[in-house]
Amino acid sequence: FSKFLVQGNDAERVLNWICSNNVSVGVGKAVYTQFLNERGTIEADLTVTRLAEDRYWVITAPFTHTHVLHWINEHIPAGAHCFVADVTGAYSMLNIQGPDSRALLRTLTDTDLSDKQFPFGTFQDLDIGYQRVQALRITYMGELGWELYIPTEFTLPVYDAIVEAGADFDLKHCGYHALNSLRIEKAYREWGHDIGTDDTPLEAGLEFTCNYSKPGGFLGMDALLRQKENGPPTRRMVQFLLQDPEPLLHHNEPILMNGETVGLTTSAIYGHTLGGAVAMGYLSHAQGITSDLIAGSQFEIAVAGRRYPATASLTPLYDPTRSRIYNGAT
Repeated sequence: FSKFLVQGNDAERVLNWICSNNVSVGVGKAVYTQFLNERGTIEADLTVTRLAEDRYWVITAPFTHTHVLHWINEHIPAGAHCFVADVTGAYSMLNIQGPDSRALLRTLTDTDLSDKQFPFGTFQDLDIGYQRVQALRITYMGELGWELYIPTEFTLPVYDAIVEAGADFDLKHCGYHALNSLRIEKAYREWGHDIGTDDTPLEAGLEFTCNYSKPGGFLGMDALLRQKENGPPTRRMVQFLLQDPEPLLHHNEPILMNGETVGLTTSAIYGHTLGGAVAMGYLSHAQGITSDLIAGSQFEIAVAGRRYPATASLTPLYDPTRSRIYNGAT
């Protein structure tokens, strides 16, 4: 991941204009947000964590590194007391995810990892051996878990301690294809595939990241409000699961609604938990995409010239209530 330290007396004000969500939160709270342009389309998809009254950590995907850094710097007003430092090389990140992640980490630290003391979406220091790491309880795959941000020189001993303790929990090393499968099952969007500068949060199903009531609003808010005035979006991100478990999807496959092509898949892979190929993609419909339209329509996805029936949903097909993320509130 790329990591930027945004600090200064005006850091909150600057980030609250750049971010669609409200970053006026307590210290240690992480905020999932978008950066939007004046058209209301998505320039970045990331988390902003408040480290202190005048200091934030912005975490983004590595392939968006230069874009996000440039976007922040370009939107700091002249005279504002706000500065950005690229601290990517100073920290590595190890991502511990899954139902046993809490139990594993409890063998390595004395920090209370319960829901009450370490809620989802919060950030704390914790000690692993002789090393102090910064832990963010968050997930990009819909499971209980933590991202550990580790001073680079401490990475190896922390990694070794996790692997050694993980032997008792059947710990596995997972790569990006595994991550991709899990996040698509959970319908988590990826910038550059599912969302980008052609898509608004309303179309992408991410309006919950837009705080219209915060003082001063945010960049792109006026465009979103104009779009909302027109009723349900005529283009909307939807999740799909092939009913036949055999065909594979890769992305860019045609989506058919009631026999007519209405869009293309944007991300797709085999969903091992859902038991079939799973995808996301945008549908277009002149009267607007609504839950009633989805429920009353028949969907197919074309693969190599053959149509396969698909289940469509505006909510995640995997764990829509997010219970897995909390794992029993222990």
